[in-house]
Amino acid sequence: MICKSLKAKFLGLVLGALTVTAISVMAGVGSGYSLFGNATLVSPGHNSNRAVQLVSDGNANPAIFSGIDFGVSPSLTINNLTDMSTDYNFTASSCGVGSPRFGITLAGVSGTIFVYIGPPPNYTGCAPGWTNSGELLTPASLVDTSQLPGGTFYDPWATAQTRYTGKQVTDIFLVSDYGPTGAQTVLIDNTSINGTTVTYEPDNNDDCKNGGWQNFTLAPGPFTNQGQCVSHFASNGRSN
Repeated sequence: MICKSLKAKFLGLVLGALTVTAISVMAGVGSGYSLFGNATLVSPGHNSNRAVQLVSDGNANPAIFSGIDFGVSPSLTINNLTDMSTDYNFTASSCGVGSPRFGITLAGVSGTIFVYIGPPPNYTGCAPGWTNSGELLTPASLVDTSQLPGGTFYDPWATAQTRYTGKQVTDIFLVSDYGPTGAQTVLIDNTSINGTTVTYEPDNNDDCKNGGWQNFTLAPGPFTNQGQCVSHFASNGRSN
């Protein structure tokens, strides 16, 4: 179990995450994603053309944080939210002190549910290289509902679903805002939420510009020049 000092640090960070979500550019209701803070799209990804890079430096500069906000369906409730996972690759530091983590907010309920990435129960010491988180929302998966009324730090997902039954999910995000030893940098790819996988792949003409066509090392690339890349998207793939 997490020691009291570390748990206090977790709770301090998760309270700070409310500020993170408030200033982020939200994807809102629907589908897709948006980036906030210092998040950037980078190439390559995990056997793909692109991933998202999240950076934070909570020890030296708490203002450096980053994340991904995911659009959610207006019909999504906590009861039918049963799938959450992602591929990740730490290129600086590792998981720890509550970062990175998913956040889930519910309509009419104060606080945020946090779903930590890394080996439970301490969520530290993630292995280097591309790794899949595994399914994070099995009935027995532990989540942090301590910000919510009646919640607790180690809460089985099935228990949380029962306690807040019927509540609409208003937002889901993934954030890096601290790190166990200085700056944390983690690449994120192939994020699955309720059966929909976000791949972060390039998908329009703008992704071809400023040398971006060279990032297509896999299908629909590689391209020989920017024009060929632009033509591919302009013709909906019929030019290749």
